[in-house]
Amino acid sequence: MNDATIPAALGSRPAASSGEGKSAQALAVDTIRTLAMDAVQKANSGHPGTPMALAPAGHTLWTRFLRYDPSRPDWPNRDRFVLSVGHASMLLYALIHLAGIEEIDADGNKTGHPAMGLDDIREFRQLSSRTPGHPEYRHTTGVETTTGPLGAGCGNSVGMAIAERWLAAHFNRPGFELFDYDTYVFCSDGDLMEGVASEAASVAGHLKLANLCWVYDANQITIEGGTDLAFDEDVAKRFEAYGWQVLYVDDAEDVGAFAGAIEQFRATEDRPTLIVLRSVIGIGFPTRAGTHKAHSDAPGEEEIRGAKRSYGWPEDAQFLVPDEAVRSFRDALNGRSVPLREEWERTVERYRKAHPELGAELDAMLRDEPAPGWDADIPTFPADAKGVASREAGGKVLNAIAKHVPWLMGGSADLAPSTKTLIDGEGSFQAGSYGARNLHFGVREHGMGAIVNGMALSHLRPYSATFMVFSDYMRPAIRLAAVMEVGSIFIFTHDSIGVGEDGPTHQPIEHLAALRAIPGLDVIRPGDANEVAAAWRCTMEMADRPTALILSRQAIPTLDRSKYAQPDVARGAYVLASADDPEVILIGTGSEVPLVVQAYEKLTEQGIRARVVSMPSWYRFELQDDGYKDGVLPSNVPLRLAVEQGGEMGWHRYVGLEGRTITMSTFGASAPIAKLQDKYGFTVDNVVKVAREMLEGKK
Repeated sequence: MNDATIPAALGSRPAASSGEGKSAQALAVDTIRTLAMDAVQKANSGHPGTPMALAPAGHTLWTRFLRYDPSRPDWPNRDRFVLSVGHASMLLYALIHLAGIEEIDADGNKTGHPAMGLDDIREFRQLSSRTPGHPEYRHTTGVETTTGPLGAGCGNSVGMAIAERWLAAHFNRPGFELFDYDTYVFCSDGDLMEGVASEAASVAGHLKLANLCWVYDANQITIEGGTDLAFDEDVAKRFEAYGWQVLYVDDAEDVGAFAGAIEQFRATEDRPTLIVLRSVIGIGFPTRAGTHKAHSDAPGEEEIRGAKRSYGWPEDAQFLVPDEAVRSFRDALNGRSVPLREEWERTVERYRKAHPELGAELDAMLRDEPAPGWDADIPTFPADAKGVASREAGGKVLNAIAKHVPWLMGGSADLAPSTKTLIDGEGSFQAGSYGARNLHFGVREHGMGAIVNGMALSHLRPYSATFMVFSDYMRPAIRLAAVMEVGSIFIFTHDSIGVGEDGPTHQPIEHLAALRAIPGLDVIRPGDANEVAAAWRCTMEMADRPTALILSRQAIPTLDRSKYAQPDVARGAYVLASADDPEVILIGTGSEVPLVVQAYEKLTEQGIRARVVSMPSWYRFELQDDGYKDGVLPSNVPLRLAVEQGGEMGWHRYVGLEGRTITMSTFGASAPIAKLQDKYGFTVDNVVKVAREMLEGKK
């Protein structure tokens, strides 16, 4: 385990602060500190100062309070530990190593390997290691959520706390307390400067989430210097205004005071808790401690020797992990957590017999599967020339599914009547009614996205909703959902210039391209009500990827599926109608699909052989084999016209050098929708005109 033998005297060396011998606790704390500085020095990059400062708090929380069984890191009722200050990743990696967490693979199976060996720590920030620069969910067992963008973990933690409250309300029964976990967050000055943390904290205070504790490392240091360069507000008063309990620990080295604050959090039942923890960044460094120079980058060999000397540590030993540090850490954590986990599993077995229906629900939810028969009531929509807005159809399908999947829940950023995302017959999720499924996020789009991701990380199937133009406000959360491969559902309505009179501020143009650019995000823009139903089926069947459902404000004709092909959203694109040996291919998405169908009919009347392709999901189409893709868009038909009320970017992948687009190259305008469609060329006559021009140009 060790690179160097720790001197026998080290374990009994007098500690400068107390005059007593170095305890197992102090030995473990210094192990965390020295691993952090050694790893950063070897990588020649990273952030050693915060792990060094927070080592006592991390050790105390994990060994005295955290309910977490290292042999079952996926135990559903474990406490969650979120390192929102993700650049301090070596703190988490050292804790995972000392805890002896066992690795599990993507399918939840044990691999027989430790999640974090000492060799992994030596490979900090190196290619394919388990120790990337910032913690990554799925990549490293023991990491509850991907953090690094400051504030994101704070937002996720509120979703985790919401999930616990709903799980307890839905599943717990007298004598069967299945869910009662707490969520702990370590966050920084930088986290609490970010707007997403403020949005999430406001939600948490309103909901009185007493199972949530943020430990605020108030070291008052940023990369540029002291926080007073840009941040001198009274954070405690801000959180008191949010409705939080605020506690103070004036010295991060005072583990007794910190433990007392955690005890007070655990005894509080009516509000979340913020612990303001004063620390010295890079504590022990001879010249860098307490300065911005301790924040990031390799500290240098002399600075490390000086820090180790101040700890009473062998100055030249690298990656030294004393056996006693490991033993004491694991004995404390396992001694408390393993019996709790074993008792929980026995309770679940009894629960399945006493409450078989709820037990079946629990098992399906924990497998991240919808319940059996979840799609039984998804409607089929009859042909209708007048049609229905896809947001309206989306609301009907959402409610049909929600009847059978209790853990499908969510809400909007104060827009549910417009986004049509209320679940009928369900109340509002509020303090005192945690079993309800309609959430109200307020006008907090970024916070909403981060909270939804935290819920998805807790086995719920959550959705959020807002107007598509506001996807810009929540893009960081959407991106992190894709990075983590979680099943968050992002519903965006009012998807085009079809918004009409609200004008260019509310008419998305570049947003489809921006969302499609996110790797792993399935962006689905259904073309009529039946494509909406198919889109929801695809969404519910894919719990390991996020989905963005793009829906219209205006009515879209419901196509006659006895005349046109059945919706095949699962393949991303499909032939809706086609002449034999087509000369030109019309491609549409969303509200433009019925438009190109009408143009196709007119071209057919004029003796032109055309094909209509509906392409609701570029992401899914790209997953198909070349044979299927060539069958939909034959390479021998280069004349292709894409029609979409959004920006052109990306469409040349499908229309090629000889194709054209009818798209938006400017912002929109404030006017009735018919006037806008005429102004920007989204009419049957213009689609026919452009298609004929292409054919004539070819001749």
